[in-house]
Amino acid sequence: MRKLKNSELGRPTIEEFKDTVKIPLLVVLDNIRSLNNIGSVFRTGDAFLIEKIYLCGITARPPHKDIHKTALGATESVAWEYAADTLELVEKLKADDVIVASIEQAENSTMLQNFQIEPNQKYAVVFGNEVKGVQQKVVSASNYCIEIPQLGTKHSLNISVSVGVVLWDLFKKFQY
Repeated sequence: MRKLKNSELGRPTIEEFKDTVKIPLLVVLDNIRSLNNIGSVFRTGDAFLIEKIYLCGITARPPHKDIHKTALGATESVAWEYAADTLELVEKLKADDVIVASIEQAENSTMLQNFQIEPNQKYAVVFGNEVKGVQQKVVSASNYCIEIPQLGTKHSLNISVSVGVVLWDLFKKFQY
């Protein structure tokens, strides 16, 4: 085996990427503190063709060198928007017939592997603050709460890891 060079990967240009049909998936970041985590979410969103990222509350916005360090240019390819209040955004998305799922450990949550998507439906997944998680009022307003199964001694995953796990799982489910 030989590692491929970047030039051999056949990746689209930023302009081509913007014209590519995306999966009907939005990512909502609820008060994320780490600029590196934010950049990582952009990069993962680029990899899995998500439609848009919403940066809410204290979540920093591009351009910023620490976001760029992990995003590696994905802030230019992935559409994004700032929303001051996560709950207001969730309520607006739901009014626009988007199904909202908070990624959180909660009563009556659905395990990620058991979550099924509906064809021709747009979804938004909400990821919370590194310490406090998704705000309770946002969890309560969500259509679903999706939990990533974990069997170890730790209570949570890093947000960038959680985003990778969830987006990969949903990306596979969107592939009809």
